[in-house]
Amino acid sequence: MSRVGKKPIPVPTGVVVTIAGSEVSVKGPKGELNRTIHGDMRIEQRDGTLVVERPSEQDHHRALHGLTRTLVSNMVEGVTNGFRKEIEIIGVGYRAQMQGSTLNMLLGYSHPIDVPPPGGISFEVAGNNRVSVVGIDKELVGQTAANLRKWRKPEPYKGKGLRYVGEVVFRKAGKGGGKGKGGR
Repeated sequence: MSRVGKKPIPVPTGVVVTIAGSEVSVKGPKGELNRTIHGDMRIEQRDGTLVVERPSEQDHHRALHGLTRTLVSNMVEGVTNGFRKEIEIIGVGYRAQMQGSTLNMLLGYSHPIDVPPPGGISFEVAGNNRVSVVGIDKELVGQTAANLRKWRKPEPYKGKGLRYVGEVVFRKAGKGGGKGKGGR
């Protein structure tokens, strides 16, 4: 049995869950999310919790069980508290600022990079070297943060670039020089 799939999802007060066939809609204080789940999975509301059930013990049903439970749980968490991914900007002259709702970044290119937020996402800039991606859809928050990071991934020699807060970048040694290498 899936340990993740068996756990009931608590529904906080103020959150309304509507289940219509394979359509799940979750409405809360921060907004509303809709998702179509796999037709074989069943979601039931019981005593202020949601329970995901699978029809059989086949491998693909077992795989979908935990996935469906996690997706619905993230929807409930998103409309209740929201999600946030933070990115650090490291490098001389690298910085970010807001221009209206658009994120403007200087990352060593010959031009500034303007990133408009996708629907349901907002950017916050703390100082000039920390950007937060905020939203209620966990998948969209993570994808938007990954798209920002693609502009300048952290390089392994000096560590410059955009990295998630807390991300460890493995550093490489630079050139060894010519001494002691057996050369003449």
